[in-house]
Amino acid sequence: MTRRARTAAAPPRFRGHEDLRASLGRALSRGTLPATVLIHGMPGCGKQSLALWLARTRLCTGDPAPCDQCRSCRLALRLEHPDIHWHFSLTRPKGSHSPQRLAELLETARHERLAEFRREPLRAEDGTGVKGIYLAAVLDIRKLAHRRPAMSREQFFVVGNAEHLVPQEASPEAANALLKLLEEPPDGSRFILTSSRAGSLLDTIRSRALPIHLPPLSTSEVAAFLQEECGAEPEPANQAASLSQGSIGAALGYLDADGVASRERDQALALLRTIAGGRRADSYKAALDFRPAGARGLLDLLASLQLWIRDLGAAALGRDDRVVNRGELPFLRETARRLNIVPHRIAHAVSQVEEARMLAQANVNPQLFMASLLLALEDALKPPAAR
Repeated sequence: MTRRARTAAAPPRFRGHEDLRASLGRALSRGTLPATVLIHGMPGCGKQSLALWLARTRLCTGDPAPCDQCRSCRLALRLEHPDIHWHFSLTRPKGSHSPQRLAELLETARHERLAEFRREPLRAEDGTGVKGIYLAAVLDIRKLAHRRPAMSREQFFVVGNAEHLVPQEASPEAANALLKLLEEPPDGSRFILTSSRAGSLLDTIRSRALPIHLPPLSTSEVAAFLQEECGAEPEPANQAASLSQGSIGAALGYLDADGVASRERDQALALLRTIAGGRRADSYKAALDFRPAGARGLLDLLASLQLWIRDLGAAALGRDDRVVNRGELPFLRETARRLNIVPHRIAHAVSQVEEARMLAQANVNPQLFMASLLLALEDALKPPAAR
């Protein structure tokens, strides 16, 4: 798949959500938008893009805002505005043996990631690996928040993937360190948190922020983005858009047949085939193929498995129009017929995968919970007479 090259001076245009952006723009101009907001929605639907758009709109000195022409807008579009501080989850750097050293390495890694965004703003996110927003980064945010803005009347702190503020339930230090800031933001400082799993945030975090739900885009909007911004041909663009379920971030991954998203989709299909085969030894073997650590890196794989199970349910009901992975319709139909699939068993299977996602967030041994999940899914999907 060939994509048009982009320069840092020409980032992709923010797409969709016109009514929501108009409403938020009016709230900003009237001064009625709270200083702390939480944008939540499915992965890849544009939450961090909306957060950066809000910051750019507020700091714009042109008319109408954002004008994309004034000095403030140009700096913001290049991710170089001194009053827009964008933080996101990162892999813990090696060699971070002290808090001060960890803070230095994290800031270096953040700037390197920002440079990657400038060079390749349309690169699909790699959902594998264990990442977090560490206490050292939050302490840096706290320090900056009490300083005056560098060139504008306000400064924005965008905290993407805010669910990673609590990498382990027993270690909420990073999230707790933000609480006082979010409850009483210093004058001139605004906070925008984004999350794909808002329920994973501490209740005290959620209670301090205005929730803003960002819905998925339509398939046609995603396909148009892929064609206009990535130079994709209509057929692969439409296929990737359908698989994405309204997420540009996911669609970018599906455009690359050898990318992470496509590999996870294939791996999830292989797991479903193993489950449908009904041989417990094969399920044990599939579970042992996972590494014994790094459970949080399996969240996207489990989401893909959920989608395959939903597709199986749609095929069982004869609702081919609701099947996302249409290329596997023959397999889905045959499996649904052979296992005599009915809706309540599909619902039970989906809920079991969701429980496994919760275990993955707690970083439980992947081999253990995957073995338990695959065996439970076998039991959930097999006909009652075969149990």
